This record gives sequence, structure tokens and C-alpha cells, in this order.
Amino acid sequence: MELKRERIGVAKEVFNKEIIALKKTKEILGNTFFDICEEILKCKGKVIWIGMGKPGHIARKLAATMSSLGTPSFSLHPAEALHGDLGMISKDDIIIIISYSGESEEVVKILPIIKLIGAKIIALTGNPISTLAKNSNLVDIFPNFEEACHLGLAPTSSTTVALVYGDAISVVVSQEKKFNKNDFGKFHPAGALGKKLLYKVEDVMIKREETATVSQDASLKEGIVEMSKKGLSIVCAIANEKVYGILTDGDLRRLLEYNIDIYSKSFEEVMTKTPTVIYNDVLAIEALKILRDKNFTSMPVLDRNENYLGIVTLHSIIRTGIVPEVKE
Repeated sequence: MELKRERIGVAKEVFNKEIIALKKTKEILGNTFFDICEEILKCKGKVIWIGMGKPGHIARKLAATMSSLGTPSFSLHPAEALHGDLGMISKDDIIIIISYSGESEEVVKILPIIKLIGAKIIALTGNPISTLAKNSNLVDIFPNFEEACHLGLAPTSSTTVALVYGDAISVVVSQEKKFNKNDFGKFHPAGALGKKLLYKVEDVMIKREETATVSQDASLKEGIVEMSKKGLSIVCAIANEKVYGILTDGDLRRLLEYNIDIYSKSFEEVMTKTPTVIYNDVLAIEALKILRDKNFTSMPVLDRNENYLGIVTLHSIIRTGIVPEVKE
């Protein structure tokens, strides 16, 4: 029990130190932060994040975040830069370098070449008199704070601060660029969010030729046979390219429960004449919401001229990776 308390106590102290570091940094945000965002918004090239060691990991994450939020960005390893990767930099780029000491050997060595190329250098450092600070166009100085490491040595608080600072830049710039959910979806087409924002009903529907359909004067028996043949939960009566009515597997079960003679009935007598339908150009996530709200498994898909195109089902939507939101 004593060991448990000790471990949790040390963990809470790590949280406390990093929270204090974040609070101190938040308080000093001002003109320099504003100017950095302004430079990025005016940038005609790319934003390149650089860091050595642990800050290098942060640089890679921030480049990924910034890119996903609409600003072309990548990270560059300073040691690799010395062996040819400096060719990735152009004069229109902005270089953001993270180094709390501002004296990392690999970082210091690439500064003269970056200046020669003509790219602007932005420094995020805790040392205002460092080589990095003296050779940068813009410098934001992090306040003094303790590293959360029990030795006070390993980058912990400083990397957390750099991460949050970079996230703040990315969010502010993205917001001012009016980057929206649809834009975000374009950059994340393989993810669930991207699919929700991009996929339309026509992308997930079962096309007409694969669906169960009958003519408007069909018998109920013909409708049941067609439904069984196609292995679907719905059969549509089509007349002049329009949906004349539908019958679902749920409707059929209810008919059987009431002992209706399915061999003597016409399809028209038992079908739903005004079914719920969806248009092909509506987002698939909207179709999913309708199906869930109405407790349906499928519904017909029409074009804007009311012509029948196929059906959309819960399964055809979910199998693409679009998942329903969990209801609270």
C-alpha cells in the first residue's frame, strides 16, 4: 500500500510540474505568438519543424497536426539536413526550430545554411541569449520551469510546452484560414471521420441491378421469391422508373403472424405505398441516422428526379467504416 501511494504521488507531481509549465507559458503568450501566426498565414511555401532528440519527436507530431489542419508542413531531422536534406528547404519556407537550450550542436550547424537559402527562422527556446535565438527572425522565449523528470534533466515539461504551443499555432492558423470539417475530411479520407464527411449515399448504396425489384402488378409470391433470390431485406415495386411501393422482411413476418394467405395476395395489397426514401447525393451518415432513428435496415435510393437507383442498408453503410454515433 505504501509503494502504491508513493508511485501515485510521484505521478501526480509529474502532472503538477507540467501543468505549472503550461500555465506559465500560457501567461506569456503575446505579440510574438501573434507575429508567428501572421508569418505562417502569409507563408507562400511550407512550414518546416525542426528539433533534435525529444524535441524532434515533437516536431514530427506538430508537422503532422499542422498538415492535417490545412497548412503544408513537414519535419526535418537536423542531422539528416547536414547530409543533403537541406535541399528540401526553399526561400519561401518558414523554419520553426524547437530547442529549449538553443545550443543543440546539430541545430546550430544548420542555421548558417538556412539563412543562406533565405528561409525565415522562428525559434522556440528557453534561452534568450542562445545561438539559436541570435540567428532567428522571430524568437519566443519559454519561461523558466522545472522539468518533471526526477533528475530535472530529461525533456518532459519543455517538450509538453512545445507540443501545446505548436498545437495552439496550428489551431489558430487553421481557424483563420477558415479550414472546415469538409476540408478536414479531404485530408483524412481513410478515417472514420473523413468517411462521414465525404461519403454520399451513392458511394455506399447497393445498385439497382443488384436489388430485389418487381413490377407493380406482381403477386406477393413473386415479391417473396425475388427478395429471397437477392438475399436482401427489401423488395421494391418499380413502375416507370419510380418506386411504386416496398415490402420488407419485417412486413412479411407480420403478414405471416396474421396468417395471411401469401399465395392469394397481390404485391400492391400489402406493400407500403409511401416508403421512406433517401436521395443519392445525401451524406451517407445522414442515411445512417434515418435508418437508426426509424429502426429500419434498408430504404430505397432515388435521384433528384425521383428515379429509382437502388437501396441503402445499415450493413452497406457500416461496412465502409462509417460507424453510428453512440447515443448517450
